Amino acid sequence: MNTRKMLITSALPYANGSIHLGHLVEYIQTDIWVRFQKMQGHTVYYVCADDTHGTPIMLRAEKEGMTPEALIARVHGEHLRDFTGFHIQFDNYYSTHSPETRQYSEDIYQKLKAMGLIKVRAIEQLYDPVKNMFLPDRFVKGECPKCGAQDQYGDSCEACGAAYAPTELKNPYSAVSGAAPVKKASEHFFFSLSDSRCADFLRRWTREANHLQAEAANKMHEWLGEAGENKLSDWDISRDAPYFGFEIPGESGKYFYVWLDAPIGYMGSFKNLCAQRGIDFDEFWQKDSTTELYHFIGKDILYFHALFWPAMLENSGYRTPTQIFAHGFLTVNGEKMSKSRGTFITAESYLQQQLNPEWLRYYYAAKLNGTLEDIDLNLEDFTARVNSDLVGKYINIASRCAGFITKRFDGKLVAGEEYRTLQQMIDERFASWQSGVIEQAYEERDFSAAVRQIMKRADEVNELIQELAPWDIAKETARNNELHLACSLGIQLFYLLSCYLKPILPATAARIEHFLNCASLLWPKQETGQALSTVLLPAGHVINPYQHLMTRIDAKQINALIEANKQTIAPASDSHSRVRHSEAQQHIQQRAITPIAEIISIDDFSKIDLRIARIVNAEHVEGAEKLLKLTLDIGAEQRTVFAGIKSAYDPEKLKGRLTVMVANLAPRKMKFGLSEGMVLAASDEGSGGGLFLLSPDEGAQPGMRVK
Repeated sequence: MNTRKMLITSALPYANGSIHLGHLVEYIQTDIWVRFQKMQGHTVYYVCADDTHGTPIMLRAEKEGMTPEALIARVHGEHLRDFTGFHIQFDNYYSTHSPETRQYSEDIYQKLKAMGLIKVRAIEQLYDPVKNMFLPDRFVKGECPKCGAQDQYGDSCEACGAAYAPTELKNPYSAVSGAAPVKKASEHFFFSLSDSRCADFLRRWTREANHLQAEAANKMHEWLGEAGENKLSDWDISRDAPYFGFEIPGESGKYFYVWLDAPIGYMGSFKNLCAQRGIDFDEFWQKDSTTELYHFIGKDILYFHALFWPAMLENSGYRTPTQIFAHGFLTVNGEKMSKSRGTFITAESYLQQQLNPEWLRYYYAAKLNGTLEDIDLNLEDFTARVNSDLVGKYINIASRCAGFITKRFDGKLVAGEEYRTLQQMIDERFASWQSGVIEQAYEERDFSAAVRQIMKRADEVNELIQELAPWDIAKETARNNELHLACSLGIQLFYLLSCYLKPILPATAARIEHFLNCASLLWPKQETGQALSTVLLPAGHVINPYQHLMTRIDAKQINALIEANKQTIAPASDSHSRVRHSEAQQHIQQRAITPIAEIISIDDFSKIDLRIARIVNAEHVEGAEKLLKLTLDIGAEQRTVFAGIKSAYDPEKLKGRLTVMVANLAPRKMKFGLSEGMVLAASDEGSGGGLFLLSPDEGAQPGMRVK
């Protein structure tokens, strides 16, 4: 196997606030990818740091009556606590307020200056006449000069992603005092991004070698323009005193802008790790390095990482990133998260409600697909998916089989001829299982595809166990060999699923390693065409007694989480919330109840064959106002059903959901196709209310009959 050497980073969280669930999208995404790469046997270093400089830190420290250094040390401890709580495993978590970051900031600045890419010129800057200070970008707010969005910061727009100077904002105001700022002249230092050496390089770099995702590359092309165009502005890299940061060498009262030394913090953190472990720093950062460098970032800071950062590195003699992976934002119950507006749930509050951090890791993984798309944390769906997938499908396999192995067979899995029979059964029944499919999905950061594959396999294992029914076999002592084989099959397949899920569920994987009595869950490497049975636990392997591995989410925990954050995720006005609640209660009380239908006999009812069905696919039907086309898995087969639920459901949110269908209804020919059954939904016909698709309880499987 060809091993790789990789340095991986996540964006540096700012040391002026708590880690929230929006932040965790990125760190969980990165951590899963890092753990996967380490399972492949590659040499991988994952580093990060607190971003510690700037006026906000200075002002907050002043307000709290402490030094900036004391503030950032305290926040560093809080951030690391939260990351550790969610099993984010950095090789080094450092600070940008460090001698290493200062060293490389000064080095890069001096080299850019020697290249003639640092210019000094007087500029008019916004000045707060009440606080008597120049205002940093993030302390000026107003209307975006590009798209007109209101309440935007002075450096970039959250609505359209444009970057600009604070003086370009329309109707600006000071976020410190609220006063209208005045313009005041000051000498500033600029990195000449508009220089042809930078612009021409960036046009090449952003298009070649898949440095960026396609959608990100297109955005960069839009900002860069064609050769000969000069759409880039030079970048202001200095700030005036008072300021908490690194002073520019040879200049008095001038400091590096925080965005200059923030990405250099990747280098500083890695340099610190190199000193701890004896790693060769230059091997990873020299111009001709053959190692790999990956940055995981939010799409809101793409401009800085895909333009400023590679241009700085290229022109100061360092290597540029292999790839930059940007992700979208997080919404909660469909509402945008924004720390500046207070609409966030903190990582600390999640953990304080005793919510398992791996529930969130799994849910995020099930949503992430390697693109810039936003993802939504729907708390109801979160509960249903975790309880159904992780507990009802995955953990259920071990809990159904392990007890019999311990009580009847001293913890030993089958050996000898029975083991060969087990191998043959697995190779025949699960011939389509190839680890390469899941491996590729992980590699491409398409974790949702990996999760779909893993859960599809969990369904297949549960179907096999349901067929073998070890709980029935166990009633007849003469069938001990059958029981031993059936339960050993379940444990072996649970082992494989656990290997696939280890990057997502590291703490659970550690408990499973103890339960399965194996040193470590290794990636089940299969060469093309190699039998699945070659990557199983050995014949006669002894497992430890089963202990509970994961609990279901209790709705009370979600309610407690909402209550703990109600000031941020509830409507802004309590009175407005009460009005809405009152209106909802009135609707419930006033709705008309449809009369009960005529009495039927049990024989009449028994003619209806109701089955649990999984919605494999859901899509709009061209030309149909009310219909969605559903592809339903009912265990032994798949059916197509046209359902009149378009007004109530987004087809994308139906995929993977369990429901109930009438399986023996005569097929109906429609102009859009053949409908092979009917899904069950409740509706409030009397008052024109909505449609509500029926869902079974956790643990139900496609094909089960509803009685």
